Amino acid sequence: MIEIGKYHKLKVIKKLDFGIYLDGGNDEEILLPKAYIKNEINIGDFINVFIYRDSEDRLIATTLKPFAIVDEFAYLKVKSINKIGTFLDWGLPKDLLVPFREQKEKMVEGKYYLVKIYVDIATDRIVATANFRRFMSDDFSLLNEGQEVEILIFDKTEIGFNVIINSNYLGIIYKNEIFKRISIGDKTKGYIKKLREDGKIDISLQQAGYENIAEVVEFILNKLKSNNGVLCLSDKSNPKQIYSVLQISKKVFKKAIGFLYKEKKIVIKENAIELIINN
Repeated sequence: MIEIGKYHKLKVIKKLDFGIYLDGGNDEEILLPKAYIKNEINIGDFINVFIYRDSEDRLIATTLKPFAIVDEFAYLKVKSINKIGTFLDWGLPKDLLVPFREQKEKMVEGKYYLVKIYVDIATDRIVATANFRRFMSDDFSLLNEGQEVEILIFDKTEIGFNVIINSNYLGIIYKNEIFKRISIGDKTKGYIKKLREDGKIDISLQQAGYENIAEVVEFILNKLKSNNGVLCLSDKSNPKQIYSVLQISKKVFKKAIGFLYKEKKIVIKENAIELIINN
């Protein structure tokens, strides 16, 4: 069964001057226009295409790749606005509609917004929404603490960053557990730290455990090298001071410098750590 807004591998059943027709099942033929055919294709061949509706609501295939597909999130730029709604550039000739009812705020031409792409049941058309929280699941039965997940950072708060997990769940990364620069719109890997009873999910950018602090260790080494081999921090420093300088918690800091000390890469002094020069 053909799902619009998704990729499909379809069989070529007819060749014409203006394009080729693909087998869409149930005696349905889907046109792949000539403009999207770059290589020699013969009847019987299979080709990977993206399926959507053209300006006349006909199913059509393309070898172009949109910035995101149905059920995914993306930051997309507003191309135009009219009486129907706002239209976003999503990498295809036909722009993506965000109906006015699906906007959290009035969208502005030229600006980027986070949206979820979905199929409107009433019209069977691909549209987008900025009011995506209703699509988020609170069923954590398929999740486990420590599990690696894909996250999209979409909002900054006083305590950290809100993230979308696997395009299905909402989570948070606390700012005192972030040691590298992250920005709204970033897509990266994360790890489930805690599945909370209040229905929220705590996310970490690092795996739990002493053996999984390689990035923090490298981060501190680079800070030492760029600061003449000295950082005026130690295991006795105030947590706020450590966070002010490195943007990591004291717990993570102590774990990392303990590792560096055992590896004989630093000396820990009363109020500072120093890089051992021959390292």
